[in-house]
Amino acid sequence: MPARRPAPARPAPSEPDPEPEPVPAGAALALVPPPAPRRCYVPVTRGPHGQSPRLCRTPHGTRTAVAFTTVRALHAALGRSQAWTVLSPAALRALVAPLGVTTLTLDPGLVLAPDTTHRAGGAA
Repeated sequence: MPARRPAPARPAPSEPDPEPEPVPAGAALALVPPPAPRRCYVPVTRGPHGQSPRLCRTPHGTRTAVAFTTVRALHAALGRSQAWTVLSPAALRALVAPLGVTTLTLDPGLVLAPDTTHRAGGAA
């Protein structure tokens, strides 16, 4: 009969693991942002010199570039007649940076049409 090897000795625990601190529900999700898509569907406006990314405003009034992760999401927000192009997030940021736009909004839930009414002399 072969000789049995003795089982390796386990080190004695020096201290028990401390209890983790409670984390509010959803807080862990805020710590790790989702990965950026490799390509975005960017709404564009057409002009005499080609296409330009369509810029919008956040609820706080800051200008932002807008992009969508799917064509379906773009059509749902802006309609099927909206012209679009495919860009990487880095390329879109590079295009709008000279305009002072520093934010990129992915898949906005609501996009309103620009206000085309102009009031002279303030509120009516």
